[in-house]
Amino acid sequence: MDKHGPKVHRPPSSYQNHKRTSNDTLSANPVHKSFRPNQGGPTLCPPESSASSRQTLSTMRQLYEKDFPVYKQPVEVGSFSLDSERRFFNDARQIRYYVEPPPRPKFDLRDGYKDRFVKRDDGVKEKLDHILRWILANKSKLQSSVAAASSSPALGVDIVTWRGHLTKLLTTPYETREGWLLAATLFRGTLYLSEVETEASRLDRVNCNERHQEMMYWGYKFEQYLCADDIKGSPNPGGVVNTNEAFCTVVQTKLADHKLLFSGEVDCRDRGPKAPAAPACYVELKTSAEICTPKQRSNFHRFKLLKWWAQSFLPGVPRIVAGFRDPDGLVIGTETIHISKISHLIKNESNCWKPTVCMNFCCEFLSFVRTVVREDNPRVVHLFSWDPHQDVTYSVHRDSTYCFLPPWYVEGMTSSSTSPH
Repeated sequence: MDKHGPKVHRPPSSYQNHKRTSNDTLSANPVHKSFRPNQGGPTLCPPESSASSRQTLSTMRQLYEKDFPVYKQPVEVGSFSLDSERRFFNDARQIRYYVEPPPRPKFDLRDGYKDRFVKRDDGVKEKLDHILRWILANKSKLQSSVAAASSSPALGVDIVTWRGHLTKLLTTPYETREGWLLAATLFRGTLYLSEVETEASRLDRVNCNERHQEMMYWGYKFEQYLCADDIKGSPNPGGVVNTNEAFCTVVQTKLADHKLLFSGEVDCRDRGPKAPAAPACYVELKTSAEICTPKQRSNFHRFKLLKWWAQSFLPGVPRIVAGFRDPDGLVIGTETIHISKISHLIKNESNCWKPTVCMNFCCEFLSFVRTVVREDNPRVVHLFSWDPHQDVTYSVHRDSTYCFLPPWYVEGMTSSSTSPH
């Protein structure tokens, strides 16, 4: 059970651009002392820390009860598409447009599961490959923006990763079931973070039962009811659901002193004539079981909203349209949830998650990694490991199966070529 102090730091309702104060393994030496983040002063999380001998990082929630860290408004710097065969295209051909649902939708999420469903092979681990292809295709644009700053990394950013990896970091202080593995490599001054599948996750994936697989399909089917392929078109719920297809935004932002470049899949965008520029025009679509009791409402606030908030807050997606379904997969109602109002929704829940804890832990983890990973070498991987109720630890691997920056990317970044693979 958490022990919270009397002062509650409420996150800002919008993004802040100003400072707020208050065999192949070389294992790290086992140290029982855990790093405890500084609990006073500005939460700028400098990467050059005097605690250069840190061996572990604590995930205890009360350590991150500090002022909300500086998080700049995310800016979209590009996008890319993946087609029905998972091929990369440096354009927005897979973007879809949000269509408002009727007041009483009655969407059947089971429709098409048996005969109109092409499922992506989850056993194929793509690592950061699609983001790396985008970087190579846009290398000149990225490098020209930092050409004047000779001290900047080649890309002008400190960290490259997927949005989903950062989401896992944000939710870590409150996660009680699933651990994670994150591989980190420093190359030309930029740190790359790529998830490694844990054995527990692999077993869950290969042993997933039919009911659970069908329920995962329901989320994609809900998108089909609300998305049109053309700006003036209508949804086509009679079509094929192909989970290989994706449209991904690429955003740049800054968390304290960490310059971030990350990508995440986007469900659809607002097609109205007054729609704001990306990423503020994007809409996230979600499904959840219908809420019939106060206890169910509380659980929804305490668990599901945490992951929904983290996923959308990071890239600056302002709203979620949720479809509430019965046990048979029939959507009986929808609700629009604004990300800026989620902290208000959960404020009356006792011992609930706090956005400031999530963001401060993510910030401290990135500082920890940047302190630990010093060798600039694409063949060296630091593997960071975490299990619920434990500290974050790491091990070092050289020329191992954990290496994830492919030769075509390393060569592309050290040559004048800018064509993606």
